[in-house]
Amino acid sequence: MIKRKSVRFHHTALPAAIAAVLLLLALACGDRNVYVPPPPPKVTVSQPLKKQVTDYLEFTGNAAAFNTVQLRARVEGFLEKILFVDGGMVKKGQPLFIIQQEQYQAQLQKAQASVLAEKAQLEHAQTEYDRYSRLVKQDAAAQTDVDRWHYERDSRRAALLAAEAQVVLAKLNLSYTKVIAPFDGRMGRHLQDPGALVGAGEHTLLAEINQIDPIYVYFNINEADLLRVRGKKPKAEEAKYHKNNGDKHPVDVGLADEPGFPHHGYLDFAAISLNPTTGTLMLRGIFKNPETVILPGMFVRVRCPLDEKKDAMLVPDIAVGYDQMGPFLRIVNDKNVVERRQVKLGVKEDKYRVVSEGLQGGEWVVVSGLMRAIPGKQVTPEKEGEKPAAAGAKPAKPAKAQPKPKKAAP
Repeated sequence: MIKRKSVRFHHTALPAAIAAVLLLLALACGDRNVYVPPPPPKVTVSQPLKKQVTDYLEFTGNAAAFNTVQLRARVEGFLEKILFVDGGMVKKGQPLFIIQQEQYQAQLQKAQASVLAEKAQLEHAQTEYDRYSRLVKQDAAAQTDVDRWHYERDSRRAALLAAEAQVVLAKLNLSYTKVIAPFDGRMGRHLQDPGALVGAGEHTLLAEINQIDPIYVYFNINEADLLRVRGKKPKAEEAKYHKNNGDKHPVDVGLADEPGFPHHGYLDFAAISLNPTTGTLMLRGIFKNPETVILPGMFVRVRCPLDEKKDAMLVPDIAVGYDQMGPFLRIVNDKNVVERRQVKLGVKEDKYRVVSEGLQGGEWVVVSGLMRAIPGKQVTPEKEGEKPAAAGAKPAKPAKAQPKPKKAAP
């Protein structure tokens, strides 16, 4: 009897549970979910700047010393002293090496003694000549005696000149024992140590010195660019170079780690003909280098100014993209849609780049969020320098606001 009641209870509870589940499902399906697409990505835009800029030609050059001299031993002897620090700066006339001097001091004293002896011999010959000249007039001496002392006097004069020349040579050799700096410059390392025998049978190389203030920069220019450089005038702010250097064309250089072109100079040499193999002409600029930041052998960036452009358009250099077709910009149109615009670039001015073709004034260029600015897709533009719009606010101009999506019917 108990088992029969239990079975009857289960049969009555099952329909009630099913009804409860169906009721919950009906309540849950009473209001349908609607998909709302995410808002367009935000990008920062700005209009191109307009300013006067100077067109330039840029090259890669190589620095070279203004003067380079190999210091060699011109006399034989033992090297006694080295009077400079390897790699240090020296002044013109500063002693650099001392070679053993005793031998050359003795040679000088010997030459000076020979001069004194020859002077005495000349005085004696002159006295005898004068005496016999008087005697021959009195018929007290033969003419041959006069002629002999005339010859002796002239011979002693020549011998005296030779002795004096030996003094000059001895002084010169003595001066060669002291090797001095021929100009202000930077020394290389010494190649001979104190105690070494130098100048024995050859002019031993002792060291090398470079004059690097001023310094030269060599670079090559093709024929078309050469005609542009020669046919254009530099901008007004560089006219001072013409005032100081006549018709010499100004030129600027910068090192790899320097912003811009901080070193100013002018062209002072051009090769007399183009290289027929490369079709280029070698030019040389000269630059002041008081801090010696430019060293011989360095590769430098070279910039030659051309004519002045008015109202050139500039965009941030980071806004420019590059691909196989060349440089391009991302433009946001009045419908907030990104357009890819092929452009032609000009010179770089600090952090900006001149756009010579492909961009109109007043257009909005994407300068930040470039990865989100996909051509053909809609974006939410924000002007550069403005605070981001608050949540729910309309997108900032220049583009129109994005229409809100309609709510789907249940």
